[in-house]
Amino acid sequence: MRLGILTLAFLMGMPALAADVKDDIRNEEKAWAAAVVARDFPALERIYADELIYAHASGAIESKQEYLGRLRKGAQRYDGITHESIRVVSYGDSAVTHSIMRMTGTSNGQPFNDHVMMLHLWVKQGGRWRLAGHQTTRLP
Repeated sequence: MRLGILTLAFLMGMPALAADVKDDIRNEEKAWAAAVVARDFPALERIYADELIYAHASGAIESKQEYLGRLRKGAQRYDGITHESIRVVSYGDSAVTHSIMRMTGTSNGQPFNDHVMMLHLWVKQGGRWRLAGHQTTRLP
């Protein structure tokens, strides 16, 4: 009987845990956007997983070090990143976000003002959420 009550209590708490994860990931998304715009490299080093796959809407794919190198050199600069919507689906120690965004800045000296659909893969490593995958697609 006691095991049944404990199991029921655990299962009843699961939706709350899922909601907490979704809130955490939404906060991580906002922290990521703020760090990119602010060029906060220590924060980005913590946010990005070491094996990051960063796929741009242009089709270019970069590693963590390649992408951070472009940001540090100013080859890629973001003036604004605005989430219009964020959907979060959690899977234990990982989560996927699907967002509609507006991103403005310059890339290789050329200005951009892109309306994009973005997919992020977040994984929990060492007790914290880290961004392991990024993919954007331009929207009309």
